Amino acid sequence: MGCGGSSRAKGDDNTKKIRKPKPWKYSEPITGAQLKQMREEFWDTAPHYGGRKEIWDALRAAAEADISLAQAIVDSAGVIVQVPDLTICYDERGAKYELPKYVLSDPTNLIHDS
Repeated sequence: MGCGGSSRAKGDDNTKKIRKPKPWKYSEPITGAQLKQMREEFWDTAPHYGGRKEIWDALRAAAEADISLAQAIVDSAGVIVQVPDLTICYDERGAKYELPKYVLSDPTNLIHDS
């Protein structure tokens, strides 16, 4: 009677669950203010190198959100996550979006402003 329910598998194989990048170290100890500045510069300039602004906006929102919300953001924007930590993604048109680790998580050698 049933056909085995194989239709549910459609699309499951290419959706990776996203996660924060593994702990990483910046080339030199960096302050929170410097990190914030680098992030602002990246998000300001990245859309000029290609891709669609709405995808960049979704990726920024995902990068700044917690993981479960980030997952919902990329899913609703139609982002194809190539690497689970979001460092490499694509949109439906095949445009590539590369995110540096510093916009996704803090380095282990972050200097906390006292």
